[in-house]
Amino acid sequence: MKVSEFFCFDSLVPTLSSSDRNAVIEELVGKLGESGCFGKIKPADITKAIIQREDDASTGIGKGVAVPHVKFPGIKKAIATVGNTEVGIDFSSLDKQLVYSVILLISPEDKPDMHLQSMEQVFKLLQNDKCRKFLRQAKTSEQIKDVLTDFEEGKI
Repeated sequence: MKVSEFFCFDSLVPTLSSSDRNAVIEELVGKLGESGCFGKIKPADITKAIIQREDDASTGIGKGVAVPHVKFPGIKKAIATVGNTEVGIDFSSLDKQLVYSVILLISPEDKPDMHLQSMEQVFKLLQNDKCRKFLRQAKTSEQIKDVLTDFEEGKI
């Protein structure tokens, strides 16, 4: 699976307006909803599911990144977006550091393989020091998209 197959480039948020974990999740899900990614599913229902999942175990993986994710009924394909912030957000990360880049992923509940393939691509992206650095420095949606496509094309 390629990054371009599940990232919704119309919903990238180079500067998050929210400053706490739950509000950031709500903002990113809202952007995906505005982009028409959910069909008739209410963004509030997805937000609730992601926050519940986050309450069970933090998705702050360290190095300034969090990957909140959920498998949700009615979703047809994996969908992801990115949000950045300069202020840092407490995601109770493993390394106890604040988060500056959030990759939010929503996958079909009935397609666990698709979820795993999407997560694998996200983690490959985030293991790349340059990708993490360039994502965090991106100031526009176009710059975020460029980082994602450059990674996919092996340029980073």
